Amino acid sequence: MRTAPAATNVRVAISEVELRELYIAQGLTTEEIAARFGVAATTISRRMRDLELDARRRGPVPGTRRSDPAAVRRDFQWSAQLAYAVGLIATDGCLGRDNSHITMTSKDTDLLETFRRCLDITARITLTTNPRPCHRLQWCDSAFHRWLSDIGLMPAKSLRLGSLRVPDEWFRDFLRGGIDGDGSIISYVDRYNTFKKPGYVYTRVYLSLVSASPPFIEWIRETLQRLVGVTGDVGVRRSEKRNDIWRLRYAKREALLLLRWMYYSPEVPCLRRKHDIAAPFLTPAIRPPQRRRGRPMVV
Repeated sequence: MRTAPAATNVRVAISEVELRELYIAQGLTTEEIAARFGVAATTISRRMRDLELDARRRGPVPGTRRSDPAAVRRDFQWSAQLAYAVGLIATDGCLGRDNSHITMTSKDTDLLETFRRCLDITARITLTTNPRPCHRLQWCDSAFHRWLSDIGLMPAKSLRLGSLRVPDEWFRDFLRGGIDGDGSIISYVDRYNTFKKPGYVYTRVYLSLVSASPPFIEWIRETLQRLVGVTGDVGVRRSEKRNDIWRLRYAKREALLLLRWMYYSPEVPCLRRKHDIAAPFLTPAIRPPQRRRGRPMVV
């Protein structure tokens, strides 16, 4: 019977727990870890690939002391980019049970590229087919994982997510991330009543967010009512074989108000295809001096 090469045996002997403690918690470099185990730095790098442990930029964690076990307790300052990324994680992301891994999945690679820029991470975007073809971004960051947990996120959050500690100042960026993750912006021309009169043609616009967790939907609704003064409508799609899906939807003037509140600048991070749907509504229409009788004009 053939035996594994000696180098492979040495590599496997390096436990995942030890490697995560030294590389992530203590912020040591692969060279420093290799010296502790008496192996080459390439052996450590290969072991990290075996464990699918993403490598950071070369060198120790910036701004930390290598001897400090709490070095990963970094301070995260809220910004438009961070709030947008948190909104995406809350809807389309996943926190690993190992208190370290964070995963984002999406069919839109440009959304994942925007997400990477917002958090300044270098992890690769890969293709996955589980449960359906989509793209995945996964990386390891114990400090960020802990911070996300502190603001209210958790592993296996789909059915139990509730309110999050998002500052009011950054809530519109958080909401935009949530809409880009598990929401929709729909616009169409309604000609349903043209049989009554040819002029009965209206442009409809709806803004929606869905979730399997009712407390999360209610928290979003209450916060938007407090900050923007919109009420929206909550409905549920029930299924015998799947979890119920709750939908928060805004229409007409409320949808316009929220779109202009969310896209307050052309430079904000966003999913381009959804922004393109919203773009025609971001500038208020000019009310004509005289208008035909009928329904109120939406401006």
